[in-house]
Amino acid sequence: MTQCRHRRQLMRLASRQIHVVVIVAIALSSSVFAEDVELTTASIEDINRAFDTGALTSERLVELSLARIAAYDDSGPMLNAVIFVNPNALAEARALDVERLAKGRRSPMHGIPVVLKDNIDTADMPTTAGSFMLKGSFPPDDAFLVRKLRDAGAIILAKLNMSEFASGDAMSSLAGPIYNPHDPARTPSGSSGGTGAAIAAAYAPIGLGTDTGGSVRGPSASNGIVGLKPTLGLLSRDGIIPLALSFDTAGPMGRSVHDVAVALGVMTGVDTADPATAKSRGHFKTEYTQYLDANALSGARIGIARDFMDSDEEVDWIVEAALQAMRDAGAEVVDVELPEWLLDSRGKFYRAIRYREFRSQIADYLATIGPDYPKTLTEMVRQSKTVTAHRADGVISNPGRWQLMMKEEESGELTDYEYIAVRDHALPLIRGIVGGLIAAENLDAIVYPTSHVRPERVDPDPDPDGAPGSGGSPVILANLTGFPDLIVPAGFTGRGLPVAISFMGPAFSEPRLLSLGFAFESLTKARRLPTTTPPLPGEMIIY
Repeated sequence: MTQCRHRRQLMRLASRQIHVVVIVAIALSSSVFAEDVELTTASIEDINRAFDTGALTSERLVELSLARIAAYDDSGPMLNAVIFVNPNALAEARALDVERLAKGRRSPMHGIPVVLKDNIDTADMPTTAGSFMLKGSFPPDDAFLVRKLRDAGAIILAKLNMSEFASGDAMSSLAGPIYNPHDPARTPSGSSGGTGAAIAAAYAPIGLGTDTGGSVRGPSASNGIVGLKPTLGLLSRDGIIPLALSFDTAGPMGRSVHDVAVALGVMTGVDTADPATAKSRGHFKTEYTQYLDANALSGARIGIARDFMDSDEEVDWIVEAALQAMRDAGAEVVDVELPEWLLDSRGKFYRAIRYREFRSQIADYLATIGPDYPKTLTEMVRQSKTVTAHRADGVISNPGRWQLMMKEEESGELTDYEYIAVRDHALPLIRGIVGGLIAAENLDAIVYPTSHVRPERVDPDPDPDGAPGSGGSPVILANLTGFPDLIVPAGFTGRGLPVAISFMGPAFSEPRLLSLGFAFESLTKARRLPTTTPPLPGEMIIY
């Protein structure tokens, strides 16, 4: 009897031990397979995995995004990147959550918040180009790219501050200056400065900017994020307020090359409203992540354009370190030189087109909106002269941009011989020179520092000896040629300011550029969350 009782006690003890072992094993198994992902570093792939496991919903993701806007745009460093928040964003997210459960996701962008530069039309939100002159303007419909994003299930979360009418300093008369989250005393660069700051501060995984003379790439570099200026014609310009259609293109901006590739794929396609997109037929892809290869630099031949170095020793040091990382990954890096005449004249060629086209083409856009808004550049210049100080309604004076409007108004007509000569002869010549250099040297890409100097202070004193216009900028070569240019973070200066490197290739070489950029990013891991916009409580995603 005693032996039986003892045996039963042993069996109960063994059973409890086995039960404990099972519990420990389950706990260990869960710890092995569970993942903690910080919202501010999560990729679109991470977010979709969290959606699939039920660890996250689109509604919760939008709530977290709105919380970051409240914490860092409306207070904290007050980046001033956001002009308008979509009041229906949470309702749209809830509907997309229901749809995902019932039917699956439409695309990798299903339920993903996207922020837009405020020169991209949204029928349900104002589109102002950052100007008091277009305050409250609702366009007749969505831009083509906005329709593509919404069809893919993306949520348009907010419209963003920008350089007014996409030119000049990173400020607008409607919303004021934008600040760099890495150092609010520094500029986020323009004209897509709001998008650059918003993505760096993790308001959303993806944003859209526009690029006419570097306006996606400058803010991507200054804010330490990834950005792509695609081949002219790869993305539709329908519904985008024009600056100069010979150069204008939209471009995705994100935390990683992967996310930029995802967003690009849902926006491509031929649009009958934009004849330039006909060139993309047979070239555009709807899935760019398939080309991402962490070993893409092995065997690649990379040309370094040193013409755009020797202005900032810290920027140069980061670029040299980036080149060494490419060599270590198996790339061959060779020096390339651009013709002196091109370096000397590129700004003049750019302005000969840009100023005249804005004068003409802005009127075409203004004709599509309500009667209470100006209809010509002449009227815009006249209205600008009514604001010489901050007004009670929040409108501020923006004399730098408005002075440029006067130059645009005085620039001439699209029938001028200079405009026609540059359009018909100089631009094809530049395209032939740069494309010929890439082909002759058998290059996969030309690389250069996206900005040859660190981000400047928000309000620097005027430089009387500075060159006017865009002549000193390396990025306009991609606009003059129409070629794609991918920007990837490369490192930081000693005081924590971002430095980026550009990968420029021939027309429709986005798959190769994204692959090279992905490989470089995988090696260097140079993106950092700005210290002024740290993670908030509740942002950890566990699945």
